[in-house]
Amino acid sequence: MTRIAIVGGHGKVALELSRILAADGQDVTSFIRNPDHAAGVAATGATPAVLDVENSTTAEIAEALRNHDAVVWSAGAGGGSPERTYAVDRDAAIRSMDAAGDAGVGRYIMVSYLGAGPDHGVPEDNGFYAYAEAKAAADAYLRGTSLDWTILGPGSLTDGPGNGLIDVNPDGTWQSKETSRANVALVAAAALGLAATIRRTIEFRDGSLPIAAALEASA
Repeated sequence: MTRIAIVGGHGKVALELSRILAADGQDVTSFIRNPDHAAGVAATGATPAVLDVENSTTAEIAEALRNHDAVVWSAGAGGGSPERTYAVDRDAAIRSMDAAGDAGVGRYIMVSYLGAGPDHGVPEDNGFYAYAEAKAAADAYLRGTSLDWTILGPGSLTDGPGNGLIDVNPDGTWQSKETSRANVALVAAAALGLAATIRRTIEFRDGSLPIAAALEASA
């Protein structure tokens, strides 16, 4: 049995990922900021644990991650002020990477978005700019670590069904490439078990190929 930590455990992708992993017999710890969300997380089969990553030190996050085999970062500020976006999506994410290394957790999955990077092209006066900048910095930092990382870049998220079919490395930007949150969760679960995804950035959208075949074919 693998022990997997999910950060941002009450998000839609994280809740679906918890269900998938728990149903597969994995031991899942799902970290949440709000204790009121514990029951909803527990209903997925995961063990809820309260951890405010925005205000936690690297050492505190490392202690929470200790004795896990993998981390999935699915947390986010969810819009709002640029200051909080940078605090969560960049700074807390980076602390979690350092914490994973300190805790001896080698595997790290980052949920990012299609087109993330320093050339994201989002203008400064756009409300998405702070998020784009924060994810670019966090993803770049992760690539420079010694962790066995995978960065997932789904297109524009929808609540459509997770049919397990994707296209990898699609042309265009995230806005024009719809990806169901359920498929994002399925891709994250598959990536955890595929060595071929380690130290790779995988951009994808809902498509036509079964996930495992799509991931292996694009390696």
